[in-house]
Amino acid sequence: MPDIAEEDFNTLAGSLDYPMFVVTAAGDAGPAGCLVGFATQCSIAPPRFMVWLSKNNRTYGVARDAPVLAVHVLDRDAAALAELFGARTGHDTDKFAQCSWRPGPAGVPLLDEVAALFVGHVLERHDTGDHVGFLLRPTSVQLGHRGDGLLTFQDVRDLEPGHRA
Repeated sequence: MPDIAEEDFNTLAGSLDYPMFVVTAAGDAGPAGCLVGFATQCSIAPPRFMVWLSKNNRTYGVARDAPVLAVHVLDRDAAALAELFGARTGHDTDKFAQCSWRPGPAGVPLLDEVAALFVGHVLERHDTGDHVGFLLRPTSVQLGHRGDGLLTFQDVRDLEPGHRA
């Protein structure tokens, strides 16, 4: 049973608003991708970005051995894409058959209808509990269309996740 500090922290964290991303990976099991809210730039020089994947996601299983990941920035026009990658699991749904994408470096899927994306070389993996953090060195950046602001946690908080953390 969680202690009161944990409950209070969960309440606080649930009230925050931060951008949502779709992270994709490629491997022997094929392409994988999921909606991610745990992600941040973590160094300016050299540029570094950290993204955390739930151990329960198929994407994590593919990303464990992937040399690169793609991080897709979503705008509010991408709510359907967020639902596809956040409310369905790759264990029983071919998400990539339902969206427009192309293969990138090392076969990583690059989604077409996003505000921006970058591909990052995986430098390190850090087990932080129910999620594993992937430290990325950006190797390419693509700017796309910008709609009416970025898609944030508060925009998708009512999605029923394909997997629980």
